[in-house]
Amino acid sequence: MIIELRSDTFTKPSKAMLDAMYTAPVGDDVFGEDPTVNELQTICATMFDMDAALFCPSGTMTNQIAIKCHTQPADEVICHELSHIYQYEGGGIAFNSGCSVKLLQGNEGCITANQLNNAINNRNDSHKAYTNLVSLENTVNRAGGTCYKLSEIEEIKHFCEANNLPLHLDGARLFNAIVAQHEATLQYGKLFDSISICLSKGLGTPIGSVLLGSTAFIAKAKRVRKVMGGGMRQAGYLAAAGIYALQHNIEGLRTDHYHASEVAKVLATLPYVGTILPVQTNIIIFEVLGKYTPKQLEQLLAEQHINVIAISATQIRMVFHLDVTYAMVDKLIANLKSF
Repeated sequence: MIIELRSDTFTKPSKAMLDAMYTAPVGDDVFGEDPTVNELQTICATMFDMDAALFCPSGTMTNQIAIKCHTQPADEVICHELSHIYQYEGGGIAFNSGCSVKLLQGNEGCITANQLNNAINNRNDSHKAYTNLVSLENTVNRAGGTCYKLSEIEEIKHFCEANNLPLHLDGARLFNAIVAQHEATLQYGKLFDSISICLSKGLGTPIGSVLLGSTAFIAKAKRVRKVMGGGMRQAGYLAAAGIYALQHNIEGLRTDHYHASEVAKVLATLPYVGTILPVQTNIIIFEVLGKYTPKQLEQLLAEQHINVIAISATQIRMVFHLDVTYAMVDKLIANLKSF
């Protein structure tokens, strides 16, 4: 038995999800005629009270489409320095949109409206890139799955409205934040011009993300998706997994959060563990000290059929998901203590 903790992207579809996929009615989504894709898009738009939605293969694609739709070449995107759109999307902001990036620092991967006030360029200064988009990430993967407070996002939204700046949300693990913070999807729909949500992480589908926005925005996004090669045909088989996940797997995220918090308590007692980033959802990032390097500890755990990932010269990441059972967590804890 392998205990897979490198990422929540390793989840496998359950039999019930596979059954839903197998029986899904399908058509040609590029023609807009796949009924299951259309149903998924309607469900997502309704959940967030946004006009429309677009099903895409990946969260990287939905983020990159959003940036492309909101900006022009030579514009500037503002985001936190740990943001996925900057760190882990292959330089896509420059490649796809021809934009530069202004990186901000902030507690636990979050930025503030006050920081934006100091960061936005003078639009009348032709020497400067034209600041034209703010992007947030919730939860913040590289900060250990931390969450924005809604009040913080509201302040950022007010600033963006006052400065004619669109606001995008990389919500790859947004449902983790919503569950952890006892929030509602409708609250987020009111705050953002576009939202990207992933179905293939904690919700457990094999593939897929959804981009949300206005009717005009999604019409433009569909054209950009085609240019990027993201138009799929009988994609309803994949969309059916997303519908199943939204109907059955959201509440299960609480178990993932519980597992992460229990393991974090044990890590805090171990002599070879240093700083542990705040554990708010399903991700643990911790510092390895003393007799082990992160790579050595990763190897020791791998020998016990437990997969984790060294994400830097000093840190290991563990991500909990629906395929991780209570028994697996017990085995992990026992091994961590044994070292």
